[in-house]
Amino acid sequence: MSVRLGLAEAAEVLASASDSPRLDAELLMAELLGVSRSEMLLRWLDSPVPSGIAHLVVRRLAHEPVAYILGRQEFYGLDLEVSPAVLIPRADSETLIEAARTAFADRPPARILDLGTGSGALLLAALSFWPDADGLGLDRSDAALAVARGNGARLAPVARFALADWSLPNWADGLETYDLILANPPYVEDDAELAPSVRGQEPDEALFAGPEGLEAYRTLLPQIPALLAPGAVALFEIGATQAATVSALAEAAGLTVRIHKDLGGRERVLELRRAD
Repeated sequence: MSVRLGLAEAAEVLASASDSPRLDAELLMAELLGVSRSEMLLRWLDSPVPSGIAHLVVRRLAHEPVAYILGRQEFYGLDLEVSPAVLIPRADSETLIEAARTAFADRPPARILDLGTGSGALLLAALSFWPDADGLGLDRSDAALAVARGNGARLAPVARFALADWSLPNWADGLETYDLILANPPYVEDDAELAPSVRGQEPDEALFAGPEGLEAYRTLLPQIPALLAPGAVALFEIGATQAATVSALAEAAGLTVRIHKDLGGRERVLELRRAD
């Protein structure tokens, strides 16, 4: 069977488990061929189907995310390694980096803090623009930090990563103040309806934040002003319906709020500064 026919067959099978069956089939097939998806579509369609495609299709049918099957995910032009220990970086989160670039268009941030770093996506994307910055990523998961450190070693060896849990007392002892703080905290309601490729696949601690999805914000936002250097900016990702509620929490913590929308027009990022 040719790759062309194999792709059609795999896409048909995956239609029951995926919203993007053809794309999934192409990514899995290209992985087995050891070429990029574009190169496969240009030059390999008439080649024989590689062995192993059926196994990968079965994994995807069980709702395992393609990023976990491949072991990597692209984010803001970076090729990041991922595993079930970390949330898969989404395109929506690139809004934080766009907002950071706008906020620091006339000067680079000297110190960057990434709270809940996961794969290191946000910190490493920021350091790709400001390689001279001192970048620190914090996470409460040792397994996530192992992934982040691996990505950092390849993409930004200056990046540092450390274990910290902002829900614990004195977690910020020893931290400096920062010019840029990035955060994509858990913000999904505990009983939210999620795709099977998310619930049960991606780490619960990176997704869920109580019955309203607000526990992380309630805990973390009051602690942010003390971490901000003069003129600093904190950028927080939020759920698509949370702007008003999280803005109120930020303002109560002494922060001013500006909202940034993602490419889909959804309110996605809060830009926070000290009000004093």
